[in-house]
Amino acid sequence: MSIPLVYHASYSKLALPSTHRFPTSKYQLLQQYLLNNQIAKPSDFHSPEMIQVEVLKQVHQDKYVDDFIDNKLDLKVMRRIGFPWSEALLNRTLHAVSGTSLCANLAIEHGVSLHLSGGYHHAHYDFGSGFCIFNDLIVAANGMITNAKATKVLIIDCDVHQGDGTATLSSQFDNIISCSFHCLKNFPSRKPHSDHDIEFDKGIDDRHFLHSLEQVVPYLINIHQPDLILYDAGVDIHRDDDLGYLNISTAGILARDKFIFKTAKQANIPIAAVIGGGYSRNEAELTHRHSQLFIAANSIW
Repeated sequence: MSIPLVYHASYSKLALPSTHRFPTSKYQLLQQYLLNNQIAKPSDFHSPEMIQVEVLKQVHQDKYVDDFIDNKLDLKVMRRIGFPWSEALLNRTLHAVSGTSLCANLAIEHGVSLHLSGGYHHAHYDFGSGFCIFNDLIVAANGMITNAKATKVLIIDCDVHQGDGTATLSSQFDNIISCSFHCLKNFPSRKPHSDHDIEFDKGIDDRHFLHSLEQVVPYLINIHQPDLILYDAGVDIHRDDDLGYLNISTAGILARDKFIFKTAKQANIPIAAVIGGGYSRNEAELTHRHSQLFIAANSIW
């Protein structure tokens, strides 16, 4: 089958200083890589509209949403987010959050969908952090439940950093279950409790990581019985990532993604995946790491 993909050109249209650690170019490069290598076709791509402000306010504080949109956030608050405010940032943010919601809807319709952005899991109720402004995962999960397209959503976060914003926000919603696989001694320093936290020591390898995944994910599906999975497939678990401390290979990332997809498909649960974090000055290497998600999905569906 042709797996529906979500992408918007605004994702990479963000001018940042050359020394900035956020890899703005990776979204456009990933789309081009998928097309050039026949991993995806132009017709596979769906483009999101901007998210409605009222939808954001179902999850985030009204004042925080309004102040970000109107460029009225304190400079200290923007520094914690990690970006200078700009119209391009606003445009990118509203499209990217919407993209994950579109991805979730496409997953319900087709069984699987992948978003070439998303995973902004450090965004909290009334502040952002770590390059995350609004929490697209919680916004998408809440939207699916509110619109009666799902009754319980399981968020499986395999980014190397704990999804602290997802943890705090999901605690306010009975039918959104958060699970985070992450490095214990890594950002953020304060890690609020997710519904399930699986913490790894620095330097763990493919075998240890995959063993934990294989034990935990089927258990979570069994006890929670979700009817939608949102999967954050961050590649900052890679051994050469600039901001991660694990020792996972590219083959390990592919095996991880295949296992998640296979498990969801066998349980007949729709799954929407976002690419999450990944940081490297080597753009070609980073693009290749993120492409594993799409290769994995194509091998299962």
